[in-house]
Amino acid sequence: MAAPDPISLAEKLALFHDHWHPRVIADYNGNEVRVAKLEGTFSWHSHADTDELFLVLAGEITIEFRDRTVRLRQGELLVVPRGVEHRPSAAAEAHILLMDRAGEPNTGNQPSEYTRDSLERR
Repeated sequence: MAAPDPISLAEKLALFHDHWHPRVIADYNGNEVRVAKLEGTFSWHSHADTDELFLVLAGEITIEFRDRTVRLRQGELLVVPRGVEHRPSAAAEAHILLMDRAGEPNTGNQPSEYTRDSLERR
């Protein structure tokens, strides 16, 4: 097997402009490394069988939980435990890196207008 090439997050993010549509940029031990651009408010959802990692690359996001709201700034990350209902939002465009189990729907087990049947690979 050949040594892998580095992945430029900035180059991957420059390939698209839409919001709430993650792209898969790598696979890691049964997980997908995804990047997305966020703006506005996403739908409430949870992931029954897997945790979800959010890392803010640019901007700022909030993640609402039923009992509190967490603000994440550039360079900060948060792992949402499996089964915990949450709703991300961004007042202005933000760029994030996500880690989800391979094939996990972006809206978990609550389909909404944001659900993607399949995620593009970049």
